[in-house]
Amino acid sequence: MSTTTHTILLADEDQATRTFLADNLTYDGYEITTADSRVKANALLSVQHPQLIILDVNGQTLELLHDIRCGERLPVDPDTPIIVLTRRPDDIHRARVLDSDGDDIIAKPFSYPELRARVGAVLRRAETRRHPRQLRCGSLVIDVAARQVRIGQEPIELPAKEYELLVALARDPHRVFTREELLESVWGLGTWARTRTIDSHACRLRHKLSTHPERFVVNVWGVGYRLCDPINSN
Repeated sequence: MSTTTHTILLADEDQATRTFLADNLTYDGYEITTADSRVKANALLSVQHPQLIILDVNGQTLELLHDIRCGERLPVDPDTPIIVLTRRPDDIHRARVLDSDGDDIIAKPFSYPELRARVGAVLRRAETRRHPRQLRCGSLVIDVAARQVRIGQEPIELPAKEYELLVALARDPHRVFTREELLESVWGLGTWARTRTIDSHACRLRHKLSTHPERFVVNVWGVGYRLCDPINSN
């Protein structure tokens, strides 16, 4: 059984398949939402954010896949993995699914143990993409698993909150994070908080990383912070 609850949207027009998969995936610890059509799936994806999508709406499968991958149509995280179920055995169809950014394709009829194993594998790959073992920006390397930071070969010692602030910035190093976002994600404080904590920690972190010519922890006046300028990130 799954040790962590993952949410899955299951879109399949075939009621028997939909019921079978929903029952068994729920038993294996997944949280399942079902849709019986492209229209219903689109409506659910407009308000929900599943960690995996399993879909087979027959002739509209590729259209729905395109809707999901086209960010202007549905507010779906582009890294959300998609497994396509299909009764079509031809290689051209499989190639079109994968070319349309499907992460895996499984032929019907399928073995449930194999499908469950593929679900687990796809979710593990997606988790690795979201939370890689190492984060890099130029010469700065963060070993997330070991909680170690170095610039080149030089280790940088950081207290817990400065480390957490650095990791938060490093997950999207060119993005400007507002002070409110960082206060909430690192300190657990809501947008109501009024504090200079973020500025003092950012200042100390910038100083500790300043022994290297690259510029880290950039203050964007009136907004917040980003880890580095794009010109210094290669």
